[in-house]
Amino acid sequence: MSEGSCPVQIAELVEQFAELLYRYAYRLTGNAVDAEDLTQQTFLTAQQKCDQLRDCNAAKGWLCSILRNAFLTTRRHRGRTQPLEGVVDSLSLQDPPDSLVDPDELQRALMELPEEHRSPLILFYFEEFSYQEIAEQMQLPIGTVMSRLSRAKAFLRRRLSEETEVGGRNYREKVAL
Repeated sequence: MSEGSCPVQIAELVEQFAELLYRYAYRLTGNAVDAEDLTQQTFLTAQQKCDQLRDCNAAKGWLCSILRNAFLTTRRHRGRTQPLEGVVDSLSLQDPPDSLVDPDELQRALMELPEEHRSPLILFYFEEFSYQEIAEQMQLPIGTVMSRLSRAKAFLRRRLSEETEVGGRNYREKVAL
């Protein structure tokens, strides 16, 4: 590993992208501990392969690709991801306080999505990737990305708009996706 060949230092990548990668990992795994491990694994892999990063502007997508590949590898070895156990790390959820969607319920709904639909949704809505960036990161045509996003949004709308009893009265939760 030659540190001189890396256009940016790993410390800079950690400082700039640690929160983004943690949020992405948390949304993929549904578990704070697994998200921390996955984020650390991503930076370890990035340090070992930093000579592959030729364009500093592509660091975000490159790191998210590493994280997703590490997640898929871990999932293959472990089987399906474990369901959310009710532990929500406040750092990972950036929802506004007046949000009508319960963060726990949102995470449970995300975990019900297959990874192929969950990943593009997380990248688009939570991490603000463009369709093109998602397509490149997942190595898919843009049309496939759009289709998967559409299906994922439809699922979340159905799942999160079910009648919920809150404070003794019923209301329909709304998701602005």
